Amino acid sequence: MSKIIKNISLLLMLVSISLTAQQTPAPIQTNDITIEGATAHLGNGEVIENSLLMFRNGKITFVGKAEMKIGRIGTIIDAKGKHVYPGFIAANSTAGLIEIDAVRATRDANETGTINPHIRSLIAYNPESKVTESLRPNGVLMAQVTPRGGIISGTSSIVQFDAWNWEDASLKIDDGIHMNWPSSISFGRWWDGEEKGPKANKSYIKTIEKVRTLMNDAKAYATGSKTPKNIPLESLQGLFDGSQTFFAHAGGEKEIIDVIAFCKEMSIDKLVIVHGTNAHKVADVLASNNIPVLLDRAHRLPSSNDEDIHFPYKHAKMLIDKGVTVGISIEGQMERMQTRNLPFYAGTYAAHGLGKEEALKLITSNTAKILGIDDIVGTLEVGKDATLFISEGDALDMRTNILTDAFIQGRKINLETHQTKLWKRYMDKYKNQ
Repeated sequence: MSKIIKNISLLLMLVSISLTAQQTPAPIQTNDITIEGATAHLGNGEVIENSLLMFRNGKITFVGKAEMKIGRIGTIIDAKGKHVYPGFIAANSTAGLIEIDAVRATRDANETGTINPHIRSLIAYNPESKVTESLRPNGVLMAQVTPRGGIISGTSSIVQFDAWNWEDASLKIDDGIHMNWPSSISFGRWWDGEEKGPKANKSYIKTIEKVRTLMNDAKAYATGSKTPKNIPLESLQGLFDGSQTFFAHAGGEKEIIDVIAFCKEMSIDKLVIVHGTNAHKVADVLASNNIPVLLDRAHRLPSSNDEDIHFPYKHAKMLIDKGVTVGISIEGQMERMQTRNLPFYAGTYAAHGLGKEEALKLITSNTAKILGIDDIVGTLEVGKDATLFISEGDALDMRTNILTDAFIQGRKINLETHQTKLWKRYMDKYKNQ
């Protein structure tokens, strides 16, 4: 009997958690909206002081100066003294795939096995996640939801953070396949009695050969009868016809060069380097081959002892100066909670030589181009989705990133979260003491 009571209690607790999940998705935009007077940061390097921005049915219809003699439409938002930005995009993220690290049932980022090109992160995405809800008040309104683990982790998709289900959330389905390229260097397992120092990774070539065989099999499968159906090989076809991008998670100089050579051999045209720890050493090669980099977030220590302590802050500028298109990868320790700091990573790059508008591109237009969604988001331009927000100040500075309004595809979203509710609750407690 006591066991039944415990089970019922657990069920009620889970129901209560689900009922207090993310805000109810906003209703579709029915009224036109005009934002007037704000400083508009377009996301492409341009800034319009005293701007006028209008959108209808979820799409931007006008961007220009407020001095222009044009009729204002619908609800008018007076944004004088404020700033308007395109929604920020978190690349290489597990937002919505893991809710609580300590609860196995809420962890859905890794799949069993090492070769999983057919695993789709999108169908595991939880649009009711409290974590994704907490990202919106900082301007992070979209993400590339990416699987983890193994050699080939699976297929990512791009979502927006205001939806009832994963179908409604999707902006681009199955945009690319992610591979954790092996390291050519391994370190001794000191706990096993091995020397601590670096040494050649004996399995490096073996792992690459395994992937090469898989790719060749996929090519042969495409020209055959396709019977019986092979889902893993079927899922790789987008790499060869250009409909999908190959995201190679690699950091070392040798590894990056090997990835580029591998993709040329396999006739894979769309390649993105993720992490790129030593990408600056091969920046000319990346630029000449038009290969973008999703760079590790700035708030970290250098990867080697002889690097400048500020190197991670300067890395983006070093690559951009060489002509490489750069975005920010959010992967790392506590990555879901740290995703809210995405604008501040860009702000750190801005403070170390990149400049604010160029740094803004790292989380707007550059990322949109890298992910292949720049036709619908990434900048404030006519015809694109009205996914944007208004901030009281500079959105790349944590002191002034204070959102007053945010819109996803024209829908005005609620910026209240369970965290802001708790903050207000306990602020009131101490105010009255």
